[in-house]
Amino acid sequence: MHPMLKTRLMQITACAALGTLALLDMRNQLPTLVSPPVEPAATLTATLAAAPQLVPGLATIEVVVRSNDTLDRIFRNFELSLTDLANLRALDSVRRLLDRLKPGEQLKLIHREGVLFGLERDLSLTEKLQVRRGDDGFSADIVAKPIDVAPAIATGNIESSLFEAADKAGLQDATVLRLARLFGWDIDFVLDLRPGDQFMVSYERISQNGRYVQDGEILAARFVNQGREYRAVRYTAPDGTVGYYTPDGHSVEKAFLRAPLEFRRVSSRFSTGRYHPILNKVRAHRGVDYAAAKGTPVQAAGAGKVRFRGQQGGYGNVIELDHGSGIVTVYGHLSRFAAAARGGARVQQGEVIGYVGMTGLATGPHLHYEYRMNGRYMDPQKIRLPDAKPIDSSLIADFRLQTGSLLAALNPPPGTAAVAAR
Repeated sequence: MHPMLKTRLMQITACAALGTLALLDMRNQLPTLVSPPVEPAATLTATLAAAPQLVPGLATIEVVVRSNDTLDRIFRNFELSLTDLANLRALDSVRRLLDRLKPGEQLKLIHREGVLFGLERDLSLTEKLQVRRGDDGFSADIVAKPIDVAPAIATGNIESSLFEAADKAGLQDATVLRLARLFGWDIDFVLDLRPGDQFMVSYERISQNGRYVQDGEILAARFVNQGREYRAVRYTAPDGTVGYYTPDGHSVEKAFLRAPLEFRRVSSRFSTGRYHPILNKVRAHRGVDYAAAKGTPVQAAGAGKVRFRGQQGGYGNVIELDHGSGIVTVYGHLSRFAAAARGGARVQQGEVIGYVGMTGLATGPHLHYEYRMNGRYMDPQKIRLPDAKPIDSSLIADFRLQTGSLLAALNPPPGTAAVAAR
C-alpha cells in the first residue's frame, strides 16, 4: 500500500474511534443535558410563590372553565398527573374549594412535563386559593387580593327605560337591580316609571391593580318618580347590622312587598266588576293577577305563618299567609309549593313559598295575589304598606353622624325644580 494512503487510513480510523468515544460519553451525560437540576423543594416553593415564571422548565396553563368541567377532566385534557390530582384532593381544605367549578372562571395550573407544581383559583374578589408543591407534598393557602374602593356618583334621566338610563350613567346592571329593590316598596318599576323620572346614586367603585372591576354597595340614592322624591341612605349600626333608611331614620323597607314576584305584566287589576274569561260572567276580582312564566318563584309578601296550603276551587293550588294584626295575603294558581311553606310553618318576607302556574280557573300562567285586612279585600297596588321598624332612638345621633355627608351629596344643583319629598 502506498505510504501516504496507509497514513490517511490510520487517521480516519483514529477519528472514528474518537467519535465513538465521544458519542458514548454524550449518552452517559444525556439525562443531565435534557433535565435541568431539580431545585430544593423549599427554594422552589418560595420562588413559585414570588414569581413562578422564574423557575426553569415550568409552564403555566390558564384554563377557562366550561360547563360540566371537572378537575379530573381538565387534568386529563392537559395530560397532567392524575396522581398529583389525587394527592391534591386528599387535602380536605382544598377538596371543598375545588370540587365545584363555575363556568367562565379561570384556573392557573403550573407544571413541569405534566407534574403539578402549583394551582391558583380566585375564590372571591378579595381572596385566592394558592396551592404549591413542597418537601412534604402539596400545601394550600388563602391569599388576599387587595382592592381599592372609592366613592362615585351617577345621575340619569329616564327616557325609555331605567336600564338604558343607568347604562348611560355608567352603572352596572347589578347596581340597577339594587336600586330597584331599594325603592321597590314605594315604586313599581314595571308600571310606575315615566319619561322624565330622575335618579342620583352614590356608590362604591371597586378597582384592583389599577383597573376597574365592579360596582360595590349603594351608599345613598335619590329617585324622583312622577314628581315625588324618594331618598335612602346606607347605615351600619354599632352591632354591624346594615340597613337603608330615609333621612329621618325610617326604614325604606316595608312590612310587605308591593309585588311578591318578578312579573312580565299585570294581566288583571283589582276590580269590583270584571268579566271572567272562563265563567263568562261579570264578577268582582278581589286581587291582582301578575302574568309570569310558569315556574317563576313566588315570595312571601311579608313575614307570617302558613294558615292554609292546598287546593281551593278556582284558586287551584293556593297558599294563605297570616301576618297578624288582621292581615292575610293569598297566592293562587301555583304550579307547586316550596318546601318551606308547610302548613303552620313561619316564613320570612322574601322567602320563596311557591311557583307560578295555572292551576284552577286560569287561562295562562300567572299569580293571583290578594291582600285582606280584617276580612276586607284591599287593592294590593294601592294600599299604603306599613313601615318596617325605624332606627332605635338611641342610635339617631350616630345615624346622623354617619349619613350626613352621604345625604348632602344627593342635593340637586341650585335652580332645580322643586319636587314633593316622601
